[in-house]
Amino acid sequence: MSVNGVIFQYFEWYLEDNGTLWKRLKDDASHLKEIGITSVWIPPCFKATGTNDTGYGVYDVYDLGEFDQKGSIRTKYGTKEELHQAINALHEKGLNIYADVVLNHKAGADGTDKFIAIEVDPNDRKTPVSDPYEIEGWVRFDFNARNNKYSDFKWRWEHFNGTDFDNISGKKAIFRIIGENKNWSEDVSLEFGNYDYLMFANVDYMHPNVQKEVLKWISWFVKETHVDGLRFDAVKHINSHFMKMLLTHLHNEFGNTFYAVGEYWESNKLAIDSYLRTINYQMDMFDVVLHYNFYKASLEGKNFDMRKIFDDTLVKQHPSLSVTFVNNHDSQIGQSLESNVKRWFMPLAYGLILLRADGFPCIFYGDYYGLTIKESMSPIRDEIYKLLHIRQNNAYGNQIDYFDDKNLIGWVRLGNEEHPNGCAIVMTNGNPGIKKMNVGQMHHGEIWVDKMRNIENPVLIDEQGNGIFKVMGGSISVYSHQLI
Repeated sequence: MSVNGVIFQYFEWYLEDNGTLWKRLKDDASHLKEIGITSVWIPPCFKATGTNDTGYGVYDVYDLGEFDQKGSIRTKYGTKEELHQAINALHEKGLNIYADVVLNHKAGADGTDKFIAIEVDPNDRKTPVSDPYEIEGWVRFDFNARNNKYSDFKWRWEHFNGTDFDNISGKKAIFRIIGENKNWSEDVSLEFGNYDYLMFANVDYMHPNVQKEVLKWISWFVKETHVDGLRFDAVKHINSHFMKMLLTHLHNEFGNTFYAVGEYWESNKLAIDSYLRTINYQMDMFDVVLHYNFYKASLEGKNFDMRKIFDDTLVKQHPSLSVTFVNNHDSQIGQSLESNVKRWFMPLAYGLILLRADGFPCIFYGDYYGLTIKESMSPIRDEIYKLLHIRQNNAYGNQIDYFDDKNLIGWVRLGNEEHPNGCAIVMTNGNPGIKKMNVGQMHHGEIWVDKMRNIENPVLIDEQGNGIFKVMGGSISVYSHQLI
């Protein structure tokens, strides 16, 4: 991560199915660089069940928009050539690209196999609710249009350990596939007794041929796309020992600077701690607890104690491994994990991730550019733009917290040799207020102004380096030296 680096998540769930995202990203490279973005997280770029699929219903990971499969050559976002052009444009501006990788399951099978399976209780996947019997599942992946290019591996029933549909009876259920050395992985989330199974045909990472093929693919994918890192989807459902093997493989082949971040959607910090230990701390994690703290604060208003905003968070426990975020595609309206932070609190939340010393902040496309669904809240592009500018120019050096009031909190960044101006941040989820903070004696006599332009009156820094900083109700202000 570069100094004061920022990730931009360049997609949202409901983007139109018009194949233009890669073109748009290419054209946006200069703007992203200019506003202070250092890395771009792109959506799953391989062929899914159709062009209307956001990419998480993954079909063929070797098809990046090159073969006529699932009704089109392009993916939802464009063709392979357009993907390469976007990546090249970002690299020319010095930006890193992190690709979204979906390893947990496969969808849109080409055909069926018959095999023995057992139904399990969806609320306790370790508990059978039937005797073993033969079912017919959609688990054959032949990729005929690709015709063995890049890989001749064909997926069959033995490469999976679960599915959700019996083609013979038409029954929908969670089926655990029975076979030699075949069971749910034990190295997954313990939710629902065992959370190996999430959806579609569930990949069996205890199968040696599966391990070999996926390691082969990940090497191919990184070399083919020239991405600088990967975002791993749904890692709580994937065998953690295989993930450790995969991460070791990546770092051995591409170096320790190759970036990795995992999505483990869990609000229990003990589960995250355990997972990080298992994978030997080889990748960052999204700070889901912090997101839920933001969501709760946005719902409760002045009843939320702002002094507790970082309680139980990853950024507090493992600051160097935390990717902090406000909203993302999973928290959007209509999603199973819907938890969209309310608009009034979003500028405060972005201040809390962009202007602090710890964490690798991630900006959500929808919060900056807006969402496709018309009834969704309007974006806060102007506020994010200002906060990014402050992060680039002022948010450096030692951090002094003033978390001494239930509603009105603040902190100071003292600056460093290269960026000496520093900044003072004050925010409240209640009434307007003031907070006295010390920005350092070296700033005495300076006039500081609110870079967010919410407060008009300037602040004079006294001989001891103190300033009296004002903030409007339910708002954030960020003060720094008024340069002539």
